[in-house]
Amino acid sequence: MQKKILRIIGVVIVLVLAILIAAPFFLEAKIGDLIKNNVNNNVNATLDFSEADLSLIGSFPNAEVSLKEVSLVNKAPFEGDTLFASKELSLKMGIGELFKGAGEPIGIKSLIVDGALLQMTIDKEENASFDIAKESETPAATTSEDTATDGFSFDMQSYEITNARIIYDDRSTGMKLVVEEMQHKGTGDLSLSNSELQTQTNALVSFEMDSTNYLDRNKVQLDALIGIDLNESKYSFLKNEAYVNQLPLVFDGLVKVNETNQEIDISFKTPSSDFRNFLAVIPETYSKNIENVKTTGNFELQGKFAGIVDEEHIPKFNIKINSENASFKYPDLPKSVRNVFIDTEINNTTGIVEDTYVDVEKLSFMIDEDVFNMNAKITELMGNMKVNAHVDGKMNLANIEKAYPVPPGLNLKGLLTADITTAFDMNSIEKEQYANTKTNGTLNLNDFEYKSEDIPNPVKLKTTNVTFNPQTVTLNKLNGSTGKTDFNATGTINNFLGFLFNDENVEGNFDLNSNVFSLDDFMVAEEVSPKNEGESGSSEKTGGRVTEERIKIPAFLDATINANAGTVLYDNLTLKDVKGTLKIKDEKATLSNMTSSIFDGKMAFNGEVSTKGETSTFAMNLGMDKLEIGETFQSLELFKSLAPIANILKGKLDSDIQLSGNLTDDLLPDLLTLSGNVLANIMTREINSEEAPLLTALDGKLDFIDLQKLNLDDLKTKLSFENGLVTVKPFTLKYKDIAINVDGSHSFDEKLNYKATMEVPAKYLGTEINKLIAQIDDNSLENLTIPVVANIGGNYSSPNVSTDLTAGVKSLTNQLVEIQKQKLVNKGKDKAKDLIGDVLNKNKSTTDSTKTNNDTKEDVKQVIGGILGGTKKDTAKTTETDTVKKSGEEVVKEKAKSILGGLLNKKKSEEGSGN
Repeated sequence: MQKKILRIIGVVIVLVLAILIAAPFFLEAKIGDLIKNNVNNNVNATLDFSEADLSLIGSFPNAEVSLKEVSLVNKAPFEGDTLFASKELSLKMGIGELFKGAGEPIGIKSLIVDGALLQMTIDKEENASFDIAKESETPAATTSEDTATDGFSFDMQSYEITNARIIYDDRSTGMKLVVEEMQHKGTGDLSLSNSELQTQTNALVSFEMDSTNYLDRNKVQLDALIGIDLNESKYSFLKNEAYVNQLPLVFDGLVKVNETNQEIDISFKTPSSDFRNFLAVIPETYSKNIENVKTTGNFELQGKFAGIVDEEHIPKFNIKINSENASFKYPDLPKSVRNVFIDTEINNTTGIVEDTYVDVEKLSFMIDEDVFNMNAKITELMGNMKVNAHVDGKMNLANIEKAYPVPPGLNLKGLLTADITTAFDMNSIEKEQYANTKTNGTLNLNDFEYKSEDIPNPVKLKTTNVTFNPQTVTLNKLNGSTGKTDFNATGTINNFLGFLFNDENVEGNFDLNSNVFSLDDFMVAEEVSPKNEGESGSSEKTGGRVTEERIKIPAFLDATINANAGTVLYDNLTLKDVKGTLKIKDEKATLSNMTSSIFDGKMAFNGEVSTKGETSTFAMNLGMDKLEIGETFQSLELFKSLAPIANILKGKLDSDIQLSGNLTDDLLPDLLTLSGNVLANIMTREINSEEAPLLTALDGKLDFIDLQKLNLDDLKTKLSFENGLVTVKPFTLKYKDIAINVDGSHSFDEKLNYKATMEVPAKYLGTEINKLIAQIDDNSLENLTIPVVANIGGNYSSPNVSTDLTAGVKSLTNQLVEIQKQKLVNKGKDKAKDLIGDVLNKNKSTTDSTKTNNDTKEDVKQVIGGILGGTKKDTAKTTETDTVKKSGEEVVKEKAKSILGGLLNKKKSEEGSGN
């Protein structure tokens, strides 16, 4: 019997285990749909998650549901905004909750949220993104049993939130609260009407109102025991201790949630009056470890919030900060800060937000014998803020780091004296009505020196004198230096208060004089997001991390600077006697009427540089007058790329240049983006061919030209360039009586595509050609020319040159041979005519002088016929005269045959030899 019972128990256990193991496979899909349906049916938003895992064994007798990649996305009026997201959300509930149908409440016992984002927004129309509960469709008089059937019921005993980020952005009031790196957990039985919830919270808190940061990632720690009365919706702070940075606070009170408002009654204070509490308020990054700091005197912070919170009211409050005759000294620093007095109150006595005011009755301290004093009254803090303040004092800035742990790399020196009074309201500043403000006083800073890791060189100000007037700040004197640069400046700032309090740009006009001004001393690098792999850009590897730096024109400057500098240094350039106007606005620097001496010539330029976009750009017009060619092309990378051949010229250059394009991150032209035109006038007669591989290659192909003897008088050329290609408009060089026409293009990586066309006189083409010309003995051939084209390719350091010179010489030779042949034929014909004339004259002298003209004509015909076609014999008419004629014809015929034979044989001989 006992064995039978054990067998039954064993079977039951196996069945239970089998059910626990198998159930998740059947219920996971159902529980996921069940949760989605319950949430989506009750909120005006969409809940989704990538997967739902169910476990029954590890949490038995409860079920644990894990949701991955959870998101809750708003519907209109915040369509598409994520209200809540989490990497993982785990719920623990009774197993029976899994078998409930749609619409039945699900009891949740515990909740764990990891990697959460809660983003709550109130727009300018005061719509709240977290107001997502759907209006109930049931009558108002529903019973508690009816309402319990909707959504979830909480039998919560514990919850935990890890690595959370909470953003509360109220755009209607300009208030923003950000809680980061939050770790929070709570335990208690929330199913009871009255319970206690023990909570622990750690987070970084930032708080901003009306563009003013009151907290910036301040460390907050809170251990709170909260009493919960669900019947009255009241939450009481029973036993609580908090830390803001390192400042301890204890507080108590309650919050009661009503239908139309909330009642608040909370008070807090520092648990002790030790002045160490003051240092604890300062963020730990700046105050460092305060445990061993020696302090005297007191510091007390206490406050109370009490009243109603609704759409029109905030709680009335009073916060007092007080310290009298206190001091502190860090153990590893030589000096102390003493005679510290603080008497400040922050109040609101009406519950109207605009009526908040701050009264700094006294704030003063001493380091050595230097005293700093301030008092101020700020009213309507949340409305049209009105400020009335006075600052006076004298401070040796070098003593600050001797008494207080300043950030690493910060090094200050100098003697500061100030006596300034100001009164203004924010409405006047926002509307730029600076005439309604009153600021008077002086500020002097002598022998000031500032060192920081953010700037390339220390800034030294020998003398600084500033006068504060009701509407402007006048810079009477600013004499200083940094790196190689010295400067002496005067000027005015028109909106100093707008810059300080209203995020306006600095608007001013300045006169700047300098003996040496090095632009590299003012290059400030801005870290930017790394570019995609393969993109160009300067990068620097620091600590295993690649960072990108880009030089930017400060966005806050809106200034006009009239500059006069003896020497300006930029990269490897040295400009002398620089004068002109620089206008800086909207991250753009505009140069106008700028003149300078450079490379023993004059240069005028106008243009602009903008760093506002993702890629910096520039546009420039340059006028150059009699610049040394060699120095110009050796020093300017742009010129080397525009005209690499000019590097070999010696002499002067006039040029007008228009160019624009992109700039690299270090403000150098990106050659592949350049476009523009160059009009150049070269004044030189010398060439340094040793520096020109191109000339060496041309000399090898054109041995009839000595390129050292090129005539470069009045050489003018025009270049245009775009997308990395430089096009040279046709121009002409002269060598003796040869005109050389050049045109073509090259790329900025010096790949060549040029053509030089020449009309070369025949006399330069070698001895064979000149011998033929001499044989022909014709003066008209002295001006005979042939066209020769030299095609230049490859690149500048190793050019390829090809010409059609061989074909041209061969063509000319054939042409000269034909001329010689024709001349010889013509010469034979002339000799034949002379012989015929001799015969005719001889016959005339031996015949009867009375013979008729017809007889003479007949005799000539017969002679010519004998020469050209032979003699027809007529034996019937032979006379003595005929005998005489015949003997004359034979003589002429033989001589003509001899002459023509010689000419023909010579012609055949020449044709056979190919000449």
